[in-house]
Amino acid sequence: MTITDSFTLAYKNVSGNKLRSGITIAIIAFGIMALIGIITAIQAMNQSLRESFSLMGANAFVIKYKESRISFGRGESVKKTARGAKTKISNLDKTIRREDAVYFKNTYHYPSLVSVYMRGPGNVECYYGNKKTNPVVTVWGGDENYLMVNGFTLQAGRNLNSLDVQSGRNVCILGSNVASKLFGDHIETALDHIIKVGGIPYRVIGVLKSKGSSGLLRQDDIVVTSYNSARRLANASPSYFIGVKVDNVAMLDPAIGEATAQFRGIRKLLPTDADNFSIEKSDKFAELFITFLSSITAAAAAIGMITLIGAAIGLMNIMLVSVNERTREVGLIKAIGGKSKNVRQQFLFESMIISLLGALFGIILGVLVGNIFSIFLKTGFVVPWIWVSIGIIICSLVGFAAGLYPAIKAARLNPIVALRYE
Repeated sequence: MTITDSFTLAYKNVSGNKLRSGITIAIIAFGIMALIGIITAIQAMNQSLRESFSLMGANAFVIKYKESRISFGRGESVKKTARGAKTKISNLDKTIRREDAVYFKNTYHYPSLVSVYMRGPGNVECYYGNKKTNPVVTVWGGDENYLMVNGFTLQAGRNLNSLDVQSGRNVCILGSNVASKLFGDHIETALDHIIKVGGIPYRVIGVLKSKGSSGLLRQDDIVVTSYNSARRLANASPSYFIGVKVDNVAMLDPAIGEATAQFRGIRKLLPTDADNFSIEKSDKFAELFITFLSSITAAAAAIGMITLIGAAIGLMNIMLVSVNERTREVGLIKAIGGKSKNVRQQFLFESMIISLLGALFGIILGVLVGNIFSIFLKTGFVVPWIWVSIGIIICSLVGFAAGLYPAIKAARLNPIVALRYE
């Protein structure tokens, strides 16, 4: 009796007990679907987060007056030094003034591109004639380097120039969504037209290419003007940002070190004072969120493993029942020359077939369910190949472990006793 014969008999027994096999396959499939589905969704979210938050690329950083979404409180704070002493740090909420930002830009000599910009009002409406946008547009005030430092590209028109910035005249560059909403498919017709941004007239001088808003950030729902124009708008941020872009990633850390030293001087900090400003790489938020999502990955793995343990117990019970039902068959196989290893192989093959069929259906369902998030987040089709491989290996081990004891029990049957079994 060859291995092929054992496998053929095993497959016939599995297909002959459709209901029993189907229920066990379904249990395994749901466990793998939970695991692969959540992992696929998380990978789609990771991809979307990287696309959303890496606005300036991996070779850029921004200087802010405090870390994003972190409140330092009011008044004085303290920070321990290397020796354990405490150094008072005042003005942790001290905003970055325009004069300081411009001075940094003019005196920072590290090979890089530097931009001074600020956030204007958010959730504003833009009007042109009888058309208007939804109240989701954010106004940004920048300089002539703002687009390049932040990774934007012009599709039509021109960039801001130094005269626009110095005079603060009401000219603007539209994000692709804003231009499409107000001017339809022919967005180049927006040039030199007057639109109203939050009720204030602006002349359109350019239109940006789409950055492919991913559902987590609205990168195309923006209006860019000069910071001298944006600072006159209501609800504009009181603090300025300084964006720095170097030529390659290898230059990033030295550039941050030099920027830190120079800006400490601008902030008039003593050598014993800690920084009262924040320097953030462009992908900081993506890394923070991805770290958070790793805990969800662990939870998904735990859910899948718990389900698979239950499936393994069920599969073992089914195989033990199968041994009892086919005792005479085992006796017949041994009586015609079959060896114990042939019987063992047959039952192990049955267990493995059921387990791997569950893995196959579970992986297909998990990838399809997980990619629902890809559609929502507008990312590409995601297949977590590593976890697919892990799922197959786990199911193989589950099938082997669940079928091992029943297979050994069947192989040890006495052929004479087995033939007389009713």
